[in-house]
Amino acid sequence: MELVRIESGEAGTFGVLSLDGQVFCLTLEPPDRGNAVGESCVPAGRYQCRRVNSPRFGNTFEVAGVPGRTHILFHRGNVAADTSGCVLLGSRFGVVGRSRAVLDSGHAFAAFLERCAGQDRFDLTIRKAYGEGTWTPSA
Repeated sequence: MELVRIESGEAGTFGVLSLDGQVFCLTLEPPDRGNAVGESCVPAGRYQCRRVNSPRFGNTFEVAGVPGRTHILFHRGNVAADTSGCVLLGSRFGVVGRSRAVLDSGHAFAAFLERCAGQDRFDLTIRKAYGEGTWTPSA
């Protein structure tokens, strides 16, 4: 699995999750705050994810091996305020209230779990497709 980040700023860190080389869903994490516990996106790198049963989110996957951090989960949510360092899944970008968001999160998360049925672990590569600042498409 690969998470390619396409934008990072105060609204959050937005990305695209690919399974088996095909775009599957969108992601939202907190802004990059230097890997600060509970308030930063996961640093770019390669991680192993393992199935866990979260008291709050139920059946999901945890991103393991992040230096200095634990309990980084994939789960439902729409805006950066819905995550304390976890990866939110969505089907499309949009706005909730006055915040940029990923939408249809419940559907995207259910589809993610369905695609991971029968797996207890998978490798995740996180990389960014932008330089410093916010990614913008070329004209």
